[in-house]
Amino acid sequence: MKKMYVLILVMIFCSSLIILGADIPDEPILPKAYVLMEAETGTVLEEENYDERINIGYLSKLMSLLLIAEDIETGKYKLSDELTASSNVTGTKGSVVWLESGDKMTVDELLKSVIIGNANDALTVLAEKSEQTIEKFVMRMNSEAFDYGMRDTAFYSPYGYYDKREFSTAHDIAVACQKLYEYEFLYSYFSTWRDFVKNNSVELVNENVLSRTYDAHIGFKAVHSDETGFSIAECGRNSKGISCIAVVLSADNEDDMYDTARKLLKKGYNQYSVTSTMFPDEMIKPLKVLNGESKYVCIALERQKGIALNRNEKTLKTKVVIPDFVEAPVERGQRIGTAGFYSGKTLVYESPIVTKNAVNKLTYSYIISKILYNLPQ
Repeated sequence: MKKMYVLILVMIFCSSLIILGADIPDEPILPKAYVLMEAETGTVLEEENYDERINIGYLSKLMSLLLIAEDIETGKYKLSDELTASSNVTGTKGSVVWLESGDKMTVDELLKSVIIGNANDALTVLAEKSEQTIEKFVMRMNSEAFDYGMRDTAFYSPYGYYDKREFSTAHDIAVACQKLYEYEFLYSYFSTWRDFVKNNSVELVNENVLSRTYDAHIGFKAVHSDETGFSIAECGRNSKGISCIAVVLSADNEDDMYDTARKLLKKGYNQYSVTSTMFPDEMIKPLKVLNGESKYVCIALERQKGIALNRNEKTLKTKVVIPDFVEAPVERGQRIGTAGFYSGKTLVYESPIVTKNAVNKLTYSYIISKILYNLPQ
């Protein structure tokens, strides 16, 4: 059995810390199902029942918008493209912009209608452009949600109509929001409180009051219904350029929903800092190789990232676990260990350690060729 050894390093990040805000007295946060996430790193900062499965209502549209944003970004269609409504818009329930079969709207206007006006008929047109049918679109919603790690989520429509079978969690919605955060072209839609479409004949008003009252607002959505209560997924960015995502599900009333979201975001700005792992490859020595054409192979962390920490934490402890040796052949990028970054006793980030180059297995032909090469000429 190969022996393993552990290297523990304490890394001081005082100079690289970015403080999110000045000291402000804490305010109590109402005990709802919620999560606070740092947007760049995806680090969960605060939570209450964040993995509890809840019917999220119209917040389902955020997953629909994520798929549409992906298709626009990859060139499947453009904001300037004009789309034609199918007969499936007829009799659409809930909020609409009164589309009829054969009506034409640009993707830009359709996005405005969905994001600002919550329009379900406009969403039908975009979903059918993405995946031809609503059924295929919903299948893709669930497939991509699973790929993103949203393992406590099930969608049954792109609209968020109440369905007892449908559920998600505060954590999973925050994950979807972190993906949406990457699409900056959506920010202007999420930040618009009031607009018009269809030659100014239809007015759109954003249900998310924070789109016009919260200076740090970037997006995303506030919703309510009799069955699911009041829920919000809000992303804000403070004056230092640090972004946080707050998701609050099933609040009793509108005031509780907005107050909880604001308090969570303020807590993120005031109490947390962002730093990088900044682990130099030079701190890991080459690993011994047995029966290889080379005696050693260089190794390094597969990836490094930013980490959000409580601002009182000045250090990260790094635990590196690798074997004493590895046997040839060795492939480039082969995983041979791990590096864990700890804040106190909490593991905040872990990265595989991989080989930086390949090493072939030692053969008799290789040995003979080396002997012949080294003979006096």
